[in-house]
Amino acid sequence: QKQLVESGGGLVQAGGSLRLSCAASGRTFSRYHMGWFRQAPGKEREFVAAISWNSGTTYYADSVKGRFTISRDNAKNTVSLQMNTLKPEDTAVYYCAADQSIATMRSAPSGGWGQGTQVTVSS
Repeated sequence: QKQLVESGGGLVQAGGSLRLSCAASGRTFSRYHMGWFRQAPGKEREFVAAISWNSGTTYYADSVKGRFTISRDNAKNTVSLQMNTLKPEDTAVYYCAADQSIATMRSAPSGGWGQGTQVTVSS
């Protein structure tokens, strides 16, 4: 499993932007599809965005489509989530995840999880 470390969370006003980053360990990063999930207080963890191993395909939850952009740099073993036009309902702990199957990447990734980074959007 990949070891993943998120960074970039914080407090921002509604309408603002944040960029999350996730650094992965090991030499096999390019073999993994990568994604972001989030969990708000009292709610289930939900899918946010995913990107295929070669950046050829991206997926987004309807709630973030058009506002968030996922990208990756295989040379640096990193995946990022650019979040624009943030809303209070985007407040959550955001997790980076990995999986070698794109089929399970958006539902139940099993290749590793980060510990999460808090994003708080004030109204």
